Amino acid sequence: MALPWLQRVELVLFAAAFLCGAVAAAALTRTQGSFRGSCPLYGVAALNGSSLALSQPSAPSLCYFVAGASGLLALYCLLLLLFWVYSSFIEDSHRGPVGLRIALVISAIAIFLILVSACILRFGTSSLCNSIVSLNNTISCSEAQKIPWTPPGTALQFYSNLHNAETSSWVNLVLWCVVLVLQVMQWKSEATPYRPLERGDPEWSSETDALVGPRLSHS
Repeated sequence: MALPWLQRVELVLFAAAFLCGAVAAAALTRTQGSFRGSCPLYGVAALNGSSLALSQPSAPSLCYFVAGASGLLALYCLLLLLFWVYSSFIEDSHRGPVGLRIALVISAIAIFLILVSACILRFGTSSLCNSIVSLNNTISCSEAQKIPWTPPGTALQFYSNLHNAETSSWVNLVLWCVVLVLQVMQWKSEATPYRPLERGDPEWSSETDALVGPRLSHS
């Protein structure tokens, strides 16, 4: 059975959301790995001779939360895509009201998690960059990628990776918001439409009798 067109658009958005979530999780994981497991978000940089060093990193759990949320939502999108592709060819592809309500709840939770993650990436990266620029050793965070860091080999392309993770998170947020709107449209379309009473309906006769009294039959 073919999927409804709203659900087909929803699956296209889920495919894009999968890519965005995977990019965000991979970019942040790569950045944390370049700092030897330390989380650079909201971190404080310091000069170590002619090189830079991350003197006060944040708790690793902060980066784990952002990368984990993005990765889990990306996995959810992938599994959902595989399920509906399988269902559309093998089984009945209709999604019932209960499944639609569950999807609405999951989408609302996903939007909240992505919004929190995007804000953490935005303000965490800005805090780190302000700390680097305040050292007067470079004019921007992107230029700091060209400066040696201590220990050697750390902070490789850290700003590019953080910027990619943030951009992917904001795009992912927009995609999930559109998904939620489509799901609300599907939920409203499946609701029973209101039909006003007509003269021939039994309810019309009962309400009319209650107001003006029953009609007298003429013999």
